[in-house]
Amino acid sequence: MIGTWTAPLQGGETAEELLLSFDRDRASRLLVLPAWFDEANKLRRFTLEVMRGLDESRIDSFLPDLPGCNESLVPLETQTIADWRAAALEAAEKFAATHVLAVRAGALIAPPQLPGWRYAPQSGPKQLRGMIRARTIAAREEGREESSEALMGEGRNTGLVLAGWPLGAELFRELAVAGAEPSQIQRDIPQSQIGGAGLWLRAEPDHDRAQAAALAGIIASSLGEKPGEPSGEGVA
Repeated sequence: MIGTWTAPLQGGETAEELLLSFDRDRASRLLVLPAWFDEANKLRRFTLEVMRGLDESRIDSFLPDLPGCNESLVPLETQTIADWRAAALEAAEKFAATHVLAVRAGALIAPPQLPGWRYAPQSGPKQLRGMIRARTIAAREEGREESSEALMGEGRNTGLVLAGWPLGAELFRELAVAGAEPSQIQRDIPQSQIGGAGLWLRAEPDHDRAQAAALAGIIASSLGEKPGEPSGEGVA
């Protein structure tokens, strides 16, 4: 089901953002925090198919757009990791989430009080390095030379556009040091447990049904549900 939700912004303002959900008012309610930037594009279908698998296993799930992401009308360059953490916490409360599934860099903003899973968690520095590497390669192909060191300095001072994503200076500085906090209640799921190479490594967006089923199955089994068994309930 596609709807909207009201996300908090700086200064007490709010923004109406898109929400994808499978909500049948069941006991297990999963907040889904997707990958970021180009990885979000490559994992979009995968994330949706994981949610479909969870629905078939009698688990509700909620995938909210965060301000500045996906279809949001809020400028990305005004956002910070702190803003997204606040939005994730608001979403968890609004949807009465009992658990969280954070995908890749989404682990950086997972509400710490929620039990759940962090799929192939990605740190901020690794995310930045990959995006900067892609920019320097693109520049080289155009006959220009850009150094990683100079780009890091520019990003910290004034912000930087990486792979088409305009990152503000504050967000850039946060990414340069951000890592997922250790947690006793959020379990890391490495790609090796899913099988195959991560879809974010492919040149173009793609899908792997087996990988989506594997991740949904791990979560369903952890919650005591039988993976992939349709509930027979109507869509809320």
